[in-house]
Amino acid sequence: MKVLFCASESFPFVKTGGLADVVGSLPKALLKQGVDVRVMIPKYRVIDWSYICSMTHVCHFQMPFGNGSVYCGIDSYVFEGVTFYFIDNLAMFGHDGVYTGDEQEGYRYAFFCRAVLDALPKIDFFPDIIHCHDWQTGLVPALLRTQYSADPEYAKIKTVYTIHNLRFQGLFRWDRIGEVLHLDSRYFSQDGLEFYGLLSFMKGGIVYADRITTVSPTYAEEICTEYYGERLDGLLRFRKYSLSGILNGIDTHSYDPKGDLALPDHYSIRNPQVKKVLKRKLQQDLGLAQRDVPMISMVTRLTDQKGMDLVQRVLEEILSIDVQFVVVGLGESKYVNMLRDAQRRHYGAVVLCSVLDEGLARRVYAASDMYLMPSQFEPCGLSQMIAMRYGTIPIVRETGGLKDSVIPYNKYTDEGTGFGFVNYNAHEMLKQIEDATWYWRNDPELWKRLVHRAMAADFSWKASAKKYLALYKNMLGLPVRAPRKKKAPVAAE
Repeated sequence: MKVLFCASESFPFVKTGGLADVVGSLPKALLKQGVDVRVMIPKYRVIDWSYICSMTHVCHFQMPFGNGSVYCGIDSYVFEGVTFYFIDNLAMFGHDGVYTGDEQEGYRYAFFCRAVLDALPKIDFFPDIIHCHDWQTGLVPALLRTQYSADPEYAKIKTVYTIHNLRFQGLFRWDRIGEVLHLDSRYFSQDGLEFYGLLSFMKGGIVYADRITTVSPTYAEEICTEYYGERLDGLLRFRKYSLSGILNGIDTHSYDPKGDLALPDHYSIRNPQVKKVLKRKLQQDLGLAQRDVPMISMVTRLTDQKGMDLVQRVLEEILSIDVQFVVVGLGESKYVNMLRDAQRRHYGAVVLCSVLDEGLARRVYAASDMYLMPSQFEPCGLSQMIAMRYGTIPIVRETGGLKDSVIPYNKYTDEGTGFGFVNYNAHEMLKQIEDATWYWRNDPELWKRLVHRAMAADFSWKASAKKYLALYKNMLGLPVRAPRKKKAPVAAE
């Protein structure tokens, strides 16, 4: 089986969020399942020079685009057994950063979607399935179905479209995108790419892909409702039999406290007490008081979606419990200012690190006692999985992938891997924080059990890769082998 992933970013080359982790990790897991899987992303100027210098130039060609043709180069790099292809055009991807949020962004990713398809004969790789990720690749299924299906090599290709976050839809003016891609105006309709007067990349993927997936089972259900559906819920309900949710995983080799090079000391499920040593070092480095109090952390974008408005509402009450609050992330100025003011007024108890620093983030995951994730909605979320991998107990709102990955603690059955609240309410969140810190202070044996269960949870890509492989086989009409049933042990005579 041959599968091509196409996405706007992938670890380790370029990363702004969880999408890069998924596109960097899932292909490796599929490779272990025997799939010939390759990845295609843009060649951004911000990719580290050490990678760029090591790339192999595959080919270049002139690609029809707009009123003429433009240069398209293809470079390759093999990372941990997976071949990555990079679509090269300095005018398109030579800007600072990855995303710009302007009208030109639609132009750039329209070019990328065309290049993905035009590159296939050049790299001599016609996949059985193209697996597209998020809005930036939504026009790949649309172009494949409307402009390439007359070619028998392209006609055989099936497409999977994965929605990582429905809120970001890639909405642009039709006249610009339709013109450069030579899209017939009949596709600018309610049944096609039109969305409230604009062209929607996201809608293109939903309408034209053979199968649609999201990054957790609960989110697949949620986006079919008006509250979560971002005005696409009717279309998603129409396509519900082609829609499924598969929970993301994390790279458990990379995120491993036993060998994480970002940590000054290492530990495992057998000796999680080393976390106390890491907490002391982090307190010292961040200017926090070196006290044995609960440390609550967030590594996040500072936005409403991530629940920062709830934090703002009850931050003083949280700090009155006598905790330390560590936040790593960038975002809206109102939340940056709120946290900086709290840091000034509660010196030694609050710290905001306004940086994108992977090493610091990992140290915070490892040193913290609790990880707060009160999202309005969360398609999957990887932070709660990473936190549990490092023995840090999550406090989450039960939505999307948070609901699918964190088992709320039940004091009657002594089950659970974290703490959860249902309604998007600041005081419900506060109650769970109060409960968690009470258990941390008053029942150390229970806390040890919570840490052990959290670290023992399996969030590797192995199980998810098997589900994707079964989906691919189903699409191609191949037999899906049922898992073997374990034989019951034979009693000794």
